[in-house]
Formats: sequence, structure tokens, C-alpha cells
Amino acid sequence: MEKFLFIGLGGFLGSIARYWLATAVYKSLGESFPYGTLSVNIIGCFMIGFLMTVFEERFLALPELRLFLVVGILGGFTTFSSFSYETIALLRAGNFLYGSLNVLLSVVVCLVFTWIGIIVGKIM
Repeated sequence: MEKFLFIGLGGFLGSIARYWLATAVYKSLGESFPYGTLSVNIIGCFMIGFLMTVFEERFLALPELRLFLVVGILGGFTTFSSFSYETIALLRAGNFLYGSLNVLLSVVVCLVFTWIGIIVGKIM
């Protein structure tokens, strides 16, 4: 039961952070492209690469800390479900360029940032 509390609290905080960041990005860059979701996914992918590498190769984290940060906070923070919905909405609206660009950037850039997170986690 304690594990669910760590995950739930982390998910709560991660979801609030996602909403706050995405809203700030949309206010800065506009809503013609899902910049907010893309930003959240890039940051989340970097963080999961970094944290998992640090936890697996640098020091053993308490299982509760790992659950809280990775499953809870990052699980609540990253937004691939939002990514999917927004991409479909762009495609359904006939905006094939932005829909395709969102898929390409989200997948390629997030994979690259996960890899960078792994590399940074190894050097720290």
C-alpha cells in the first residue's frame, strides 16, 4: 500500500508540473503546434534516461524513491497520450505537415534526449 502512496503523490506532482510547463510554453509560443507537449516529452525523456542510469549504475536508490520519481513524477509528467491525441487532431484537421512533424520530432528528439540523459547519468 505504501508503494501506491509514493506513486500517487509523485503522479500528482508530475501532473501539476506538466500542466504548468505546457501552459507556460503555449503562452510563449502559441498553440498552432503542440510545443507544450513536445517540451514536456523531451524533458521527461531526458529525466528518465538520466535517473534510471544514475539509479542503476551510480548508486542504489531506495525502491520508494525510484517509484516516487520515475513511476510517479515522470509518469504523471510525460504526456504521450496527449501527444497521440494532438497528432490525430492535427491530422483530422487536415494539417498533415504539423501532424507528421509532431510525430517525427516527438519520437526522434525524445529518443535523442533519453540517450543524452543516459550519457549525462554515466558521467555524473
